Amino acid sequence: MNSLDCSFRVGTCIVQTFTVVRDLGLHLDNELSMKQDVTKVAATCYYHLRRLRQIRRRVGSEVTTQLVLALIIWRLDYCNTALAGLPQTMIAPLQRVQNAVACLVFELGSREDVTPCLLQLHWLPVCWRIQFKLCCIMHSVFNGNCLAYLSDIVQRVSASRPRLYLRSSSLTDYVLPRLRTKFGEHAFSHAGPSAWNRLPEDIHAEPDITNFRKLLKTHCCNSVFNVQ
Repeated sequence: MNSLDCSFRVGTCIVQTFTVVRDLGLHLDNELSMKQDVTKVAATCYYHLRRLRQIRRRVGSEVTTQLVLALIIWRLDYCNTALAGLPQTMIAPLQRVQNAVACLVFELGSREDVTPCLLQLHWLPVCWRIQFKLCCIMHSVFNGNCLAYLSDIVQRVSASRPRLYLRSSSLTDYVLPRLRTKFGEHAFSHAGPSAWNRLPEDIHAEPDITNFRKLLKTHCCNSVFNVQ
């Protein structure tokens, strides 16, 4: 099927089709599975990780932490909302990258438990970093600080006419659209409200983005690491 020629002509130009294209740094395949992007990001991160291992003992843990933040961790966060709705098996390569980075910072063996290290570094696991980013975007939508195209694709429960008189209409939740396929969970119109609706209302009510991020980070850490 990949060998099928789907090129077409527009005026005097012939438009060729590709199985993978790059847009804003993301590698998008023709099935939007994001497999190619995850593979590319993981490979780039391991390249920098190998180089950092050569200087780890010379620079110390503090400098190493700053280097991995500058060279690796930001790559795990870049446009990570595009990975929303993916199965854990698809995100697993990125989580292995983060685990390897934590082992490098603390000079641990590859088989040692890195959970205490992630907690000490205040690093959320990759799947939670995706949820964190979604919630931050939804906070901008909720407070009217986002671009119009984002606010146009989500809807407050209180603004939905059939639910005006329901108890939930007074809440800060957003409507979850009905999905015909599992693939629809990738869309921001579903992934954004889904992440936002799971937050406590007192976090929703925080208008300042800096304070919101602090409350959100604390909430996520409590959920992941069972911190009380």
